[in-house]
Amino acid sequence: MKMIYPTRWFSGALLLASCSRAAFEIVPGATWTATNTGEHIQAHGFGIIEENGIYYMIGEEKTDGALFQAVNCYSSRDLLEWSFEGRLLTRDDDSDGDLGPNRIIERPKVIKNDQTGKYVLWLHVDSTDYKDARTGVAVGDSVCGEYEYQGSFRPLDKQSRDIGLFKDGDGKGYLLSEDREYGTRIMKLTDDYLGVEEITFGWTDFVESPALVKRGDTYYIFGSHLTGWNANDNVYSTATSLSGPWSAWSNFAPAGTNTYTSQTNYILPLGSGAIYMGDRWVSQNLAASTYIWLPLSIDGTSVSMEWYDSWSVDVAAGSWSPGASAIAELEGESDGVLSGGARVVSCSQCSGDSAAGYIGGDTSDGAVTFEVEVDAAAAGPVTLVVRYVNGDTAQRFAAVEVNGHAQTVAFLSTALLGDTAGSSVVHVKLEAGKNVVKISGASGWGPDVDVLVV
Repeated sequence: MKMIYPTRWFSGALLLASCSRAAFEIVPGATWTATNTGEHIQAHGFGIIEENGIYYMIGEEKTDGALFQAVNCYSSRDLLEWSFEGRLLTRDDDSDGDLGPNRIIERPKVIKNDQTGKYVLWLHVDSTDYKDARTGVAVGDSVCGEYEYQGSFRPLDKQSRDIGLFKDGDGKGYLLSEDREYGTRIMKLTDDYLGVEEITFGWTDFVESPALVKRGDTYYIFGSHLTGWNANDNVYSTATSLSGPWSAWSNFAPAGTNTYTSQTNYILPLGSGAIYMGDRWVSQNLAASTYIWLPLSIDGTSVSMEWYDSWSVDVAAGSWSPGASAIAELEGESDGVLSGGARVVSCSQCSGDSAAGYIGGDTSDGAVTFEVEVDAAAAGPVTLVVRYVNGDTAQRFAAVEVNGHAQTVAFLSTALLGDTAGSSVVHVKLEAGKNVVKISGASGWGPDVDVLVV
């Protein structure tokens, strides 16, 4: 899916920008760089847990493919800038158990047990042929510390593949589980959250990657159809009791969009609505998979979701707003000034079929520099979008420097995106007046820079 940005046309590299507000924004499908690692966030199939105003995103490491590597934890106060905190579980190469090599560990979710004070992590645990179909449980003393693995089992002797967790207002916990022999279930957890007590409700429909949220007096469960790594039109159902009756499954994104090429991970409450959080899988290179986060509109039992190229969120106010219109799109090969070893290269995925290439390099001297002039209304926190091409399998890196302040930014592989360029986001602060944005090498070769979206 190509990212389309509203554009005003300018000549040359110097712009005059006027904007009613400035704010960091979420750009669905872009490379998201952790603030303290300089690498793309690896937290796929994740869940979110919030404590004392800090959000923790806990998900799968996919750097080396589908087999288990680690369960990672990231933190953020605003859902926009994320820092890597550590690994809850890591692969044990000397083990032949669940956490050993050649095992599948997916859909990690954590909830805190208020009675025991422990953090409980549930997982989908499987063999490479997906015949084990088990759940795994681990326990930790802190949300992002090391967890002690307790083992795996089939809940109530039932198959379990994709899972989710839900903690109700009364403190009771529930496992959401897809069983390929039956369908999808909601199962009540034991008081310590370490086991399953009973089946609360079951669908004979097969809905995987289940996620559940409660708004007001209504429960909403979301999930996808079974199409492997390929996206489909995900669905939702509603009820006023977890034991049902539940409504018929319905689409919440426009039919045929395949949920904007994504699969449900988690649904995060926000104000009277919620945020849809999903994975956009790149099946042949899972490390290059990105995230699709979009606001959900909830009106009674009706849920809908629209596409936004970018949007901003205020977690304190429980509100969101569509992204500001792009001030301009600066072409790397013509609006930027090339220096060092950088030069114009052909690029079939890029606008104008060319880009600023040879960024970085063995001596890291290739660079492209833009000048952006903004008025006082546009100054402040801004999310820049770098549209780029990276033909390698692995991510590349660049230093993005704004007015002398540099940060390392990751650029995922675009080799499997067809005729579409990739996007990487950079959160910066622009000053009133002239701003200098320089993209140069960080380690080795950087991306070919197609467009800088201001």
